[in-house]
Amino acid sequence: EEEEDYMSDLFIKQDVRPGLPMVRRVKEAIQKEEKQKEANEKNRQKSIKEEEKERRDLVLKSALGNENKGFALLQKMGYKSGQALGKSGEGIVEPIPLNIKTGLSGLGHEELKKRKAEEKLESYRQKLHMKKQANEQAADQFRIRFKTKQEERKMEGDLRKSQRACQQLDTQKDIDVPKETWFWIEPEEEDKKDEEDKEDECMSSDLSVSEKLHILTAYLREEHFYCIWCGTTYEDSEDLSSNCPGDSAADHD
Repeated sequence: EEEEDYMSDLFIKQDVRPGLPMVRRVKEAIQKEEKQKEANEKNRQKSIKEEEKERRDLVLKSALGNENKGFALLQKMGYKSGQALGKSGEGIVEPIPLNIKTGLSGLGHEELKKRKAEEKLESYRQKLHMKKQANEQAADQFRIRFKTKQEERKMEGDLRKSQRACQQLDTQKDIDVPKETWFWIEPEEEDKKDEEDKEDECMSSDLSVSEKLHILTAYLREEHFYCIWCGTTYEDSEDLSSNCPGDSAADHD
């Protein structure tokens, strides 16, 4: 078979338009661009900061010479280049490096930033501490309210218990009307008019639950020799005082 021509259009595509082949034109364009970059680098003027940095680095890298007054004084005192400072040679060999300030901030700016950061951190810690204290106080107040609510409910239960006992004992003694309207438990089903009248009576009463409980338990002990805490009716006042621990729930606890 006839060998294929590797220089044919099957392997190298040439520009069908008049002019140079595509590969050659691309290479020339790249070379032209690189030459332009080199020219721009040569013609580019260095900034003042760059020039100062180059001069400074050059001076810092070079060793001190006899033209330096400080170095000249050291030589007069017997110092030799490369020798450590100090009487016994325990000092530094190289000069203390310079700390070049390149920013636009004034002196003490870094210390000010550090101090502000510390103040901000301290303020954040104080806020956390205050928030923690507020949460603890809220929790304590909740516990106190909860305990107070429980105590109120217990006193209300003791008052109802005392009212039932008072109504029962008064009835046994043929007492038809309680000494105080709230000494007895009110009926559950009543006319609306009676309910309004009793609401007015309750509104007019300034006694708290604990005061009512104290008055009613005292009445039961004096009138019926009965203690709701013991659940016992004693024979007389002497029997009550000698056998009953006291006239309150705390005494019986």
